Amino acid sequence: MRLSEGLDAAVAALRAGRLVILPTETVYGLAADAGNADAVARIFEAKGRPRFNPLIAHVADAGAAEAIALFDDAARRLAAAFWPGPLTIVAPVRSGDRVCDLARAGLDSVAVRVPGHPVARAVLQAFGGPVVAPSANRSGRPSPTNFADAVEETGPSAAAVLDGGPSAVGVESTVVSVLDGRVALLRPGAVTRDQIEALIGPLATGEHGHRSPGRLTTHYAPDAPVRIDALDALRPGEILLGFGPGSGDPRWSLSPTGDPREAAANLFRLLREADREHPAGIAVAPVPMTGLGEAINDRLRRAAGFVG
Repeated sequence: MRLSEGLDAAVAALRAGRLVILPTETVYGLAADAGNADAVARIFEAKGRPRFNPLIAHVADAGAAEAIALFDDAARRLAAAFWPGPLTIVAPVRSGDRVCDLARAGLDSVAVRVPGHPVARAVLQAFGGPVVAPSANRSGRPSPTNFADAVEETGPSAAAVLDGGPSAVGVESTVVSVLDGRVALLRPGAVTRDQIEALIGPLATGEHGHRSPGRLTTHYAPDAPVRIDALDALRPGEILLGFGPGSGDPRWSLSPTGDPREAAANLFRLLREADREHPAGIAVAPVPMTGLGEAINDRLRRAAGFVG
């Protein structure tokens, strides 16, 4: 199938209230029309996702974002600096009919972003409205960062599927809230705390966490137990995901050179591949908390259920 045919099929499926597997630069998403509550309900059913967990509305450009969300100056500066790209902005909702109550988890705010992947943007431009697209995995499982894993996880629920190659970023978007005149970091991601603070100053913390997706205590988890910050000897039957030179088997290294961007891109793929070996556990070498390491450690803590 030519890409144009795939795009046509995806847009037709969205307009019919059906689901689409959609590539983005962060992870693969399971997409639906954000304004169609029945379609959004199908996402929750396919993923087994708790319905109190809000979804991100993906839009084609900043103008489309402001049609559904009330942006202040800080939100506009963030959008201008980081869109298209892996940043989600949570702002007061402007139009509740464009992103349905179910997608917003009943909140008076809405999470929006403009993805950077060309296939995702082509779908959004052709569809002409916001699309919710949480990761295309069963709830709690590692997010899929390639087409095959996405289809394995939720393919039977999708009416159309689009292959956009491996996800370049590999972890979900950074989420910030712009509410009550304060900007708070709700979920770390590829747009780092330092990058945001260089633009708008110090971020607030500990606020509005319920307004962000991906904040469940156990999330992104394989079937095998995950042990993080593993400094001691491997336990019987464990696979070690290494980080940096000389850290374990190169096959299982997040990044042999200690590059956080490489580690983020490999994280969910290696968790999945290790889990297919049915190990007694998956140990993960320490990853520094600086820069993108904050996002990597956030995902690892949730994969481990906050148990080190």
